[in-house]
Amino acid sequence: MACGFRRAIACQLSRVLNLPPENLITSISAVPISQKEEVADFQLSVDSLLEEDNDHSRPDIQVQAKRLAEKLRCDTVVSEISTGQRTVNFKINRELLTKTVLQQVIEDGSKYGLKSELFSGLPRKKIVNEQTDTFMDLLGNFIANLKGIIRINYLGDWGMQFGLLGTGFQLFGYEEKLQSNPLQHLFEVYVQVNKEAADDKSVAKSAQEFFQRLELGDVQALSLWQKFRDLSIEEYVRVYKRLGVYFDEYSGESFYREKSQEVLKLLESKGLLLKTIKGTAVVDLSGNGDSSSICTVMRSDGTSLYATRDLAAAIDRMDKYNFDTMIYVTDKGQKKHFQQVFQMLKIMGYDWAERCQHVPFGVVQGMKTRRGDVTFLEDVLNEIQLRMLQNMASIKTTKELKNPQETAERVGLAALIIQDFKGLLLSDYKFSWDRVFQSRGDTGVFLQYTHARLHSLEETFGCGYLNDFNTACLQEPQSVSILQHLLRFDEVLYKSSQDLQPRHIVSYLLTLSHLAAVAHRTLQIKDSPPEVAGARLHLFKAVRSVLANGMKLLGITPVCRM
Repeated sequence: MACGFRRAIACQLSRVLNLPPENLITSISAVPISQKEEVADFQLSVDSLLEEDNDHSRPDIQVQAKRLAEKLRCDTVVSEISTGQRTVNFKINRELLTKTVLQQVIEDGSKYGLKSELFSGLPRKKIVNEQTDTFMDLLGNFIANLKGIIRINYLGDWGMQFGLLGTGFQLFGYEEKLQSNPLQHLFEVYVQVNKEAADDKSVAKSAQEFFQRLELGDVQALSLWQKFRDLSIEEYVRVYKRLGVYFDEYSGESFYREKSQEVLKLLESKGLLLKTIKGTAVVDLSGNGDSSSICTVMRSDGTSLYATRDLAAAIDRMDKYNFDTMIYVTDKGQKKHFQQVFQMLKIMGYDWAERCQHVPFGVVQGMKTRRGDVTFLEDVLNEIQLRMLQNMASIKTTKELKNPQETAERVGLAALIIQDFKGLLLSDYKFSWDRVFQSRGDTGVFLQYTHARLHSLEETFGCGYLNDFNTACLQEPQSVSILQHLLRFDEVLYKSSQDLQPRHIVSYLLTLSHLAAVAHRTLQIKDSPPEVAGARLHLFKAVRSVLANGMKLLGITPVCRM
């Protein structure tokens, strides 16, 4: 796409190079904007057209670029063709650029950028597999928004921890506390029973026996476990609604307690299951006894493990969804686990294991609320709302709001999401509430402020000017820079869809907001001739629309007043 200009250039090139346009589309990229000088709109890397050959020197490539530029003829789309050191540069007819970009943004609406030819041929169906954790939910939500996929919240609702929890609740639990605040109370019970089990072997033994009862289908044990699970999911759904996250399916390790036994039988039938002296069952992924490549799949008492249940879950999802790609979103500490799971699937004969992908992320350090160390997602949301309300109250320009709590939470969430998504996902970073809530600089608060200010322009002037407009009135450098940046949106979305890194979109939106801030100061609407005012208002409306689209993909709900 890029409003069809990339394809138009590719078709022009294909006639000269005798290559299909589809082979050229991804070689044509939008040129990053420059505040110092007006640049071309697109460029073609000549290197990408040449076969890999170490003998190609820089002068040779420059000569080829010049020859290619000479062969191309300007048409109604491309008004100018020039060469760089290793590129052929294309400048789009300015009036056509203005009219087409603005019309395309309006026509495509929330799909602007996603309708690009860059996305043609991508897999249709994917699955995102998440755990219950603040950052995993935010990242998984972003990937699901971008890809348009099936969302599964895969709960860690089975395992030895539930043996401890069941025993702990029998010793320290209260039904009233469980009903009023299930997540908080279950966490308190779990912490207490862990301490007891470390000091008292009888408690540890009781926990092991409780989990064995669960695996064997004991009615009383399962009834208590089911109560824990139902109340927890009810809480998750409520809190996720505040976060703006939803799931198509709530699954969990418990679904695969029986199917994990089938996995063990399959491993044994293929000669892959080995018994140890301790009575556990393992799979040697190296084939030569390398201890670092041994994966335990069954305890000595016959109960299943995390890896066994993940194998069963992957097989079941392939049967159910016939997925093109399955994406697991977890912290980087589980990298080895998923490498082993995918490798086991492969040696079990499942070729589709290569379509399973782990998206790991780093650790957020030092995230604390006024209550202390963060334990629950709701603690984070409450802290966000409280701090943002205080910030808004201290700013004189804050407008009167119908629902200040809702606005504060949305702005605060934007601040948190941008802080999380600005860098490489794998990088650890130290969290700072003060840095998150800065109103100036590259923050989520700045994005929300920009969106609200542009919405205010439409409210103030929209009725009089949002009709026909004269594209010739948007030739100022500030207007051209914005239009060129809007051209790049599909490229940025494509890049994020390939490496699943939200930072590309974050960087794009922050740059767009800075460009809008400059244009807002210099391109006045009030007291301008009607056709100039109308053209500028259309430009600002397009900026707000693309800004809102990008924010929603990141999981941010734009605010219209703040």
